[in-house]
Parts: sequence; structure tokens; C-alpha cells
Amino acid sequence: MSDTITTADINLIRRAIPHRYPFLLVDKVVEIDGTKRGVGVKNVTVNEPFFQGHFPQEPVMPGVLIIEAMAQTSAVIVSLGQNLIDSGALVYFMGIDGPRTPGILGGR
Repeated sequence: MSDTITTADINLIRRAIPHRYPFLLVDKVVEIDGTKRGVGVKNVTVNEPFFQGHFPQEPVMPGVLIIEAMAQTSAVIVSLGQNLIDSGALVYFMGIDGPRTPGILGGR
């Protein structure tokens, strides 16, 4: 992968990381800035199984899955930046610095 890649579709993502449905939590990466930064997209619908038990009246994607989606996006970016596509190499998520919890969205 010698050309600079600035986006990744689902086919490239599947070549970069081993995750598959139902635990593949990134559908595309719309911005890639080397190995520094990227923007991943997960198409979420109300039919996702985790919504049945996670605030079913006001569905919220669980924070741990949001972090996992960010980790998968990062793994795609690193795999692309380090020319690991189709190599069988695994990129592991080791930690996160400075996570923030969201504010209260509506009091009751």
C-alpha cells in the first residue's frame, strides 16, 4: 500500500482487522491523517441488539462499544500506516488516555 490512503471502505477494513459481524463496529473510515488521526463511521440502527436492554426507551450505544469502535478505527489506521494489510498481523488496543464521560442529557 504505497499510495497515501485517506479513506477506507468496508472491504479494506475487513482486510485490515479480523473483526466480523456482530463485533465489527466500524463500517468506513472517512478521514485518515497518516497514523495520527482518523474518523470512523458505524451505521447504527434502532434494531441493534444492545438497544433492547440498554435504555430501551431512549436507546444509547453502550460506552464500552463506542470505545471498541474507536479502537477498531485506530487499528485500521495503524494497519494502513504500517503497511500491514493482508499480512495477518494483529494490532491490539492497549489503552486509552483521557477518556471522558458524557454529561447528563435530560434529567428526570
